[in-house]
Amino acid sequence: MNKNTFAQTPPMGWNSYDYYDTTVNESQIKANADYMAKYLKEYGWEYIIIDIQWYAHNAGSMRKKFQYIPFSELEIDEYSRLQPDPKRFPSSINGAGFAPLAKYIHSLGLKFGIHIMRGIPRTAAHNHTKIKDCSVTADMIADPSSICGWNPDMYGVRNTSEGQAYYDSLIELYASWGVDFIKCDDICNTNIYPENQYSAKHEIEMLAKAIQKCGRPIVLSLSPGPALIDKAWHYEKYANMWRITDDFWDNWTLLKDMFYRCELWQNHVSEGCYPDCDMLPLGYLGKGFGEERVTNFTKDEQQTMMTLWCLFGSPLMLGAEMTKLDDFTLSLLTNKKVLAMLTPDCKPKQISLDDTKAIWFASNNKTNKKYVALFNLSDEIANISVNLEELDILKTEVTLTDLWTNNSSKNINKIISKELAPHASAVYEIYL
Repeated sequence: MNKNTFAQTPPMGWNSYDYYDTTVNESQIKANADYMAKYLKEYGWEYIIIDIQWYAHNAGSMRKKFQYIPFSELEIDEYSRLQPDPKRFPSSINGAGFAPLAKYIHSLGLKFGIHIMRGIPRTAAHNHTKIKDCSVTADMIADPSSICGWNPDMYGVRNTSEGQAYYDSLIELYASWGVDFIKCDDICNTNIYPENQYSAKHEIEMLAKAIQKCGRPIVLSLSPGPALIDKAWHYEKYANMWRITDDFWDNWTLLKDMFYRCELWQNHVSEGCYPDCDMLPLGYLGKGFGEERVTNFTKDEQQTMMTLWCLFGSPLMLGAEMTKLDDFTLSLLTNKKVLAMLTPDCKPKQISLDDTKAIWFASNNKTNKKYVALFNLSDEIANISVNLEELDILKTEVTLTDLWTNNSSKNINKIISKELAPHASAVYEIYL
């Protein structure tokens, strides 16, 4: 089976998790979609993703004790398929599901996505509910030995034709709603089983097969990470995105670690296949976790993150509450020259990495544009430099345009160099 081609460039969008956790509702989704359509769509931002537990009643009501209320009541249909919680998503009543909300988002020229947990609801297995177009019930396809270590909602699905029928029915439903993007969790790395971290391999394949059958282009994103590099071929064959890190937050240590992760995965970026650096924790975050705050990243660190994600070719998923974005954050998200690097035609390569610095180079195969990025990973002001010969450029002098400031300059004595503040960066387009 070949991968689908539903994401010819890395997907760009917004995900509700970093700000709302499990609590996002319909009006909040619409407000963020309205903002994206007005201010970000022209720059390539297009996906609106509802993250985890949109089907759970009273989600977030015990947040100080539980992120996911143990065995809480879930909204579910007669065929064992989760439905939106009608209190938070009132347009979903009478079996409408997310179709009305998806229609609204599509009317803005945007695309609609949802988060799911792999598997089948435990409540469906316990109650022996039906599977659409199948002679067996949910308890017969559920695998009670396959669970998620941090979320209590699901059992894994057995690798059987009846299990495939369940996934076919699930994706058929999502396609009928107008879903364009599925983020499936507890599947990229089933880390509760350290002896078999890829125990859900068959469920990835079942999801991919169901998407192929449904007749609608649906991007498949796999979480959580870290993805397993020895399984790169499998991710590339069956998915569009796969997380190369566990949950990424606004912490410099985590950001610095991403340079090592990106180097590991740099040769696996291609059309329709994107190692995923996770969401961009910018702007206002954390309301659903009980403490709304502004990102802990400095402005230099935010620019460093955006530069790395774009040059590497990661999908871009904004985690902030968009209606509260300030001018600086908006400028990070709307820089067309930086975003132009975000294409699988632009082949990334980390050519230097140690504890104090990183240097990346990329060349666009179609436009012949060349880029170099200098990163100061140290806690002190430092001069970061690279020789043109390290970039396979034989000239002694080139013209450089800083993609963040739009200032032009020339290098000196075959060297490109920049004095950078701690955790700061610079990225240039090179004109030969």
